[in-house]
Amino acid sequence: MLFLSENEKSQWGRMGKEILAGGKGPDHFNGDVQTHLLPMFHYYAGTLMTARGHKERGIEWLRTGTMLEEEGLFLNAFLIGFLERHHGELEPPTVCFEDPRPFLHFAGVPIMKKARGNFIKHSVNAMPKIKKPFRFMDIGCGDGGLTAWLLKTLREAGKVDDIGEIFLIDSSPAMIDLARQTLEKDFPPSVIKTINSKIQDVSEKLDDKYDLAISSLAYHHMPLEKKRIHLKQLKPWIDNFILFELDANNDTPELHSPELAASTYQSYGKIIDFVFSHDGDVDVAQASVDSFLMTENISFLTQPRGVRSDYHMLRHQWRALFDEVLGDEFTCRMDSTAHSNEYMDLFTMYYGR
Repeated sequence: MLFLSENEKSQWGRMGKEILAGGKGPDHFNGDVQTHLLPMFHYYAGTLMTARGHKERGIEWLRTGTMLEEEGLFLNAFLIGFLERHHGELEPPTVCFEDPRPFLHFAGVPIMKKARGNFIKHSVNAMPKIKKPFRFMDIGCGDGGLTAWLLKTLREAGKVDDIGEIFLIDSSPAMIDLARQTLEKDFPPSVIKTINSKIQDVSEKLDDKYDLAISSLAYHHMPLEKKRIHLKQLKPWIDNFILFELDANNDTPELHSPELAASTYQSYGKIIDFVFSHDGDVDVAQASVDSFLMTENISFLTQPRGVRSDYHMLRHQWRALFDEVLGDEFTCRMDSTAHSNEYMDLFTMYYGR
């Protein structure tokens, strides 16, 4: 991921205020921004203008930004397409995960399948052998496919034998229903427990121990200060915790800040490119972008911390959080890359008691 220097953050912030106040157009600042950062700056200016109600001027910035985009980063173009489909409004078209199909398409994209496969391989290699009936918790289980894959692979590797409980937690009723159906194909219904809730509403009510808890692209739905509280509540009830997450600077930067625009431009731009590049039903791919990825991205563009829906952190911030909260009782047993390119990483991090 590319980062702005402190000088660039201040400079972009000043230029953003000038654009809002004076109506200066896309050609005015091009000489003040590094050439390779121009598409990102146009995205920052265009989303700032659009979010503040200056839709026509915002789209002008985004449109000129599309002419500068290359190397699989086309978020200016993707956002213009979204705005054209939604009356020029930076508003999410639906409730995220209301329909599981967009997520299933996203999970089936080849790069995501490979990254999830690396998550499975790295997690199984790091896990100790559990000799008692295995108690497992999935925080943000989605459709249950990753859980089933991990549990079957742990069995095949001889790391677990009997399954004592599979505890599935997700805030989407449709996902919970689908996850139960998925797990019941391979495991007895009697060991499957489900709760339709956000994990932060569940952790303080836990009263039983789990050998392993995982969270795949779900733990970022709360800001750092709430992650800290939740992890403290979760800590007494788990012996191992595995995180699969996006390495991005989307938590602590505030609304309309240059650093938040720079981070979301790279992470969401690259992931949306993966989705559109994957062969499949065009309508489902479009829904995967509009009702899942772009819905999250619009939250970053329009809502302040504490209100928005997503808070991806940088990898070193996750390490610092786990080291602080889990302390000497846990150790980092694995920190590995599941997928990496110049603009975004997916990683697996494992802490064990």
